[in-house]
Amino acid sequence: MGKIAFMFPGQGAQYVGMGQDFYEQIPICKEMFELASKAGGLDVPALCFEENEQINITEYTQIAMLAAEVAMLKAIEQKGLKPDVTGGLSLGEYGALAASGVMSAEDVFKIVRKRGIYMQEAVPNGGAMMAVLGLDTEVIEKVCEETAGTVTIANYNCPGQIVITGEDNAVQAAAQKLTEAGAKRCVPLNVSGPFHSPLLVGAGEKLAKELDNVEVQDIRIPYIANVTADYVTDKADVKPLLQKQVSSSVKWQQTVERMIADGVDTFVEIGPGRTLSGFMRKINKDMKVYNVEKVEDLDKLDELL
Repeated sequence: MGKIAFMFPGQGAQYVGMGQDFYEQIPICKEMFELASKAGGLDVPALCFEENEQINITEYTQIAMLAAEVAMLKAIEQKGLKPDVTGGLSLGEYGALAASGVMSAEDVFKIVRKRGIYMQEAVPNGGAMMAVLGLDTEVIEKVCEETAGTVTIANYNCPGQIVITGEDNAVQAAAQKLTEAGAKRCVPLNVSGPFHSPLLVGAGEKLAKELDNVEVQDIRIPYIANVTADYVTDKADVKPLLQKQVSSSVKWQQTVERMIADGVDTFVEIGPGRTLSGFMRKINKDMKVYNVEKVEDLDKLDELL
């Protein structure tokens, strides 16, 4: 068998009830939700399990998503399954940090709580993000460069799906040009800010000050950073990359391709939804993909042990 990668989804996959069965049935998972509450200074189980509008507001979404992901990770680790490499999309990179041993669960919760607040505050009057479907990456990059105002690529998700981000008017103008250039569709994303754009450099600078307060451990399990789509080999690079990640493109397709080139043939998506599994079908449909978002999903992993 080839190598196994753990991968963690980003913001947008959240829903009320995510992780509740883990919380109720597995003690270590309940501990993680409670640790997230303590580290974040809010009631994370209520945020995740009770009907509320906050779950879709960035300031709260990020800590909620991460709590569910880390809880599920701990359940998988308890089974005895360890990855050869790990990575996560945007917010999900913090799940990968927890899996790699780079930061303690408590520290990733503290940092992500602040990250959500700073990203929410950075552009309170909007900005926009839009998924561009069915157009070559090079065309999208060229249109962004030629469009007035701030519009850049936020996410390289998979072949045929790129997300653009920036000032609302610039994103709309770019979308018009991209449609004319042959995009199948340009779909506005329901987000509260232009994430992974230069407009969020200030949020990254604030995050850097918070990162000064946490300790980076030795990297026990290799992980790949969003910013570079490459392995982080020196722990001194962890904090600068996390600062930059807030305002830089997420190179998810390139991250997965790097893992595959290094012999990974089995991917375990840990967290709510199946977003990354969907991307995988377009990146390389020959890979084995497992999803863990319910307690019963843990049984599927037995064949990997």
